[in-house]
Amino acid sequence: MKTRKQPLGTRNICGQRVEIRRKEINMKQKDLLTQLQIKGVELTTSGLSKLEGQYRCVLDTELIALSEVLDVSVLWLLGLE
Repeated sequence: MKTRKQPLGTRNICGQRVEIRRKEINMKQKDLLTQLQIKGVELTTSGLSKLEGQYRCVLDTELIALSEVLDVSVLWLLGLE
């Protein structure tokens, strides 16, 4: 498993938790992208990488889809649980 080479950004607060949960359930980025696409969320590999690295903002629709695909609450992704 690769480790992050750059420090986390400050554009969102859920990216790190998305990455943690994705790795907990042994899901690759491409698999997460496929599941998001099924839910109507179009995201590129680069976009997901930037999201997880907290270098891009997250849309509310993306946040909901991420919580559903990763089987966690939106509040957990936001660090409120």
